[in-house]
Amino acid sequence: MTNLNAQLEGWLSQAQSTAGPARAIIAPHAGYTYCGACAAHAYKQVDPSITRRVFILGPSHHVPLSRCALSPAEVYRTPLYDLRIDQKVYADLWKTGMFERMTLQTDEDEHSIEMHLPYTAKAMESYKEEFSIVPVLVGALSESKEQEYGKLLSKYLADPSNLFIISSDFCHWGQRFRYTYYDENQGEIYRSIEHLDKMGMGIIEQLDPVSFSNYLKKYHNTICGRHPIGVLLNAVAELKKNGLDMNFSFLNYAQSSQCRNWSDSSVSYAAGALVVH
Repeated sequence: MTNLNAQLEGWLSQAQSTAGPARAIIAPHAGYTYCGACAAHAYKQVDPSITRRVFILGPSHHVPLSRCALSPAEVYRTPLYDLRIDQKVYADLWKTGMFERMTLQTDEDEHSIEMHLPYTAKAMESYKEEFSIVPVLVGALSESKEQEYGKLLSKYLADPSNLFIISSDFCHWGQRFRYTYYDENQGEIYRSIEHLDKMGMGIIEQLDPVSFSNYLKKYHNTICGRHPIGVLLNAVAELKKNGLDMNFSFLNYAQSSQCRNWSDSSVSYAAGALVVH
């Protein structure tokens, strides 16, 4: 516990708060040894004094899910302190008929939301009694479903007291991920991966869900949180129609290792923040 606390503090102290207060962040969900430092760049943009509700949208890694699902739990334990799930928002979401319940087993097996809980607790520590969380497991949504969920969640994104955490790693490269795209013009394999990721990150920064879908169709980049990202981009597109001015910027990029050979593998991580002006 003290170890984790010290680690999180260390990473956050190394990051700059340049793009806050964030209304939404994209941050990775791998083991902290791999991506803790990267994630700090996103969490550093969070302003706990205005945040009263934290939505955490994570992709489903273990169960086939074609919609979005809500947790059966009321409280999530973290080594720092317990996080309370917002039952009122859950009831409102449930009423739409667009959500299913995940089983406790699914919830416990899934790391895409879990890995954000200690960081959320740390970032919100100074107001720990004054906020609740809204975890949402996002399935393999079609583009039209991403649009529907984006529309639904846009009213929550419009509220400055809400923060959205979008859980995603970037390229999973190597034979074990069955993804070995390589553009030799970029040089070494890891440079090609970085180029591919940064192309995708640039498209996310344009906040255009259609361009992001087209990029995924063209390159099939193995961005595991592509559906949560798609939902966010659609929510943003909805708010832009209503004249809200927003921008998204990526603040950090990292790879678990540098691939040079076909036998190598790596996972990429990116951290960024959405700011509403």
